[in-house]
Amino acid sequence: MELTTIWFVLVGVLFTGFFFLEGFDYGVGMLLPFLGKNDVERRIIINSIGPVWDGNEVWMLTAGGALFAAFPHVYATMFSGFYLALFLMLMALIVRAVAFEFRSKDENPAWRSTWDWMIFIGSAVPALLWGVAVTNLMKGVPINAKMQYAGTFFDLLSPYTLVGGVAFLLVFLFHGTVFLTLKVEGELIERARRAGTVIGVLAAVAFLTLVGLTYTSTDLFHSSLATVSLGGAVLVFVISYALAWSRKCGWAFGMSGLAIVFTTLAFFSGLFPRIMISSLNPAWNLTIYNASSSAYTLKIMTFAAVLLVPLVLVYQGWTYWVFRKRVSAKHLEY
Repeated sequence: MELTTIWFVLVGVLFTGFFFLEGFDYGVGMLLPFLGKNDVERRIIINSIGPVWDGNEVWMLTAGGALFAAFPHVYATMFSGFYLALFLMLMALIVRAVAFEFRSKDENPAWRSTWDWMIFIGSAVPALLWGVAVTNLMKGVPINAKMQYAGTFFDLLSPYTLVGGVAFLLVFLFHGTVFLTLKVEGELIERARRAGTVIGVLAAVAFLTLVGLTYTSTDLFHSSLATVSLGGAVLVFVISYALAWSRKCGWAFGMSGLAIVFTTLAFFSGLFPRIMISSLNPAWNLTIYNASSSAYTLKIMTFAAVLLVPLVLVYQGWTYWVFRKRVSAKHLEY
């Protein structure tokens, strides 16, 4: 297998891990103002992701770094074309991180409520924008012969990409409800499960709409792997909903995560060997061949990845193991 293909796969794996892990803590952040009826319950909800949310974001940073090093032309074109959207995402993530830190600095209910809503905004905006970004990559964006983005911010908005944004947001919300049923105790479990039964229906409708629009708006289904993966994603999401309804929360969480994995696999395999599609001329597509770094650079990166990626996986796995137990009021500091 060529190094360019290996790094395309690795970038795909990094984004898959990011959507799986960050997906549920985006979901928990969006649920915070609604499921937590008092300050104690909201602190429990925050503590359910407290030890892991910033570690989950490392997957995004690593994926971005890998994209920059392995496919610099893609990185440059994407960040210039998606500049405003990425700026909004960055601002939302900064607000979210600050909110987690500042919320507990004052016991004033208005202060804490304000930061709770900042966590909601800081979780909802990236979830929505990631869906818009991924579907734009599938649909194609105006890229000229010089590998430069030739459109505006509003070229990124279409019925297909907006449905993609809503679908990502709702799937992450459902993923978050199932995660909470595994991490909290008492009434919060039932409240999260009830929210999941409603959100799951909305997510399924949005997801199926996205699949239909993907068929009519993109060429993803030319790839048999992408077709099977997207079909598998729909199937396991339905299974996840049924399991959540049956209160088999551990299996439901695994299936909702698998739906995210299959969806990411479908989009990446549907793109290959392209990374960014030009809506102006197929000859101007950015591919793993015309947008990659030199072979020598990829060799050095591969050596570093072989050494460091297993360490990161072991460390993060250990973190989840240590903080695997449910969170309740007795674990809060007063």
